[in-house]
Amino acid sequence: MHEHEHEHESHALQEDPTMPRALVITAAGINCDGELAEAFELAGADVERIHLNRLAADPSIIDGFQLVGLPGGFSYGDAVAAGRIASVLIRTSIADALRRAVERGVPMIAPCNGFQIAVQVGLLPGGANGGEPDDARPTVALARNTSGRFVDRWSRVEYPESRCVWTRGLDPAPAINLLPSAHGEGRFVPRDAELLEQLESNGQIAVRYAADDDLNGSVGRVAGICDPSGLVLGLMPHPERYTRWTQHPWWTRLEIEDMDGETPGLSMFRAAVGAASGAQVAMAGEDLSVGG
Repeated sequence: MHEHEHEHESHALQEDPTMPRALVITAAGINCDGELAEAFELAGADVERIHLNRLAADPSIIDGFQLVGLPGGFSYGDAVAAGRIASVLIRTSIADALRRAVERGVPMIAPCNGFQIAVQVGLLPGGANGGEPDDARPTVALARNTSGRFVDRWSRVEYPESRCVWTRGLDPAPAINLLPSAHGEGRFVPRDAELLEQLESNGQIAVRYAADDDLNGSVGRVAGICDPSGLVLGLMPHPERYTRWTQHPWWTRLEIEDMDGETPGLSMFRAAVGAASGAQVAMAGEDLSVGG
């Protein structure tokens, strides 16, 4: 029995039926799945990490989850281009299952390499504002940083009003309004200025770098976008690495009132788990009404 199969079976015995189930998709080279799984768990989800190969063999596995995470890392060594191999494998195997999940209200998050994959698969920007989801031509790209170097640091961000369920209502105090990033190809580049305007007017720009802290030269300072449903969030920073106050780069100098409540990173996951729980309850109610 393969390790991931054993993990799946043993985890199923511990599953709490009252908790939404979160799927974290793993693959060769992915190295942020642990942080992503922990973030989901801290926010109240029951988590399973399953390899892409197993999902490709049985895409219906995805139908049993209420949340999905596509982690960061260097999938398949970022050979050819960042996220390219993983995106091709997903396109030809589980892309339809992921789209069905969105249709039934499943929140998804794709940080860093996950974002690079999501835009190449067509999950983002998605819909009328980014071309059809199955269009073979991506409409946005995460290009090489303007510095030409890998950047690994925290930066200040903004959360504009958007339709994104992950960032809705998020308005942290300036001292804690940061996110960590670690990438060499994270510069957001839309197909054209018209597309950027469409994303803006449709409320799909979910995260921006601060005006004086655009660490990679992204067009419009865009750090993250969502799809038209607001369920799928792709972003280059790593909110899953900011779920505890002790992860803040200068947490010992923060005021006590700054650390009142949850970190912005954990707040994102809490919002998504709440949305998934609400959808789960609504579906259960529909089933009961149909059965009655």
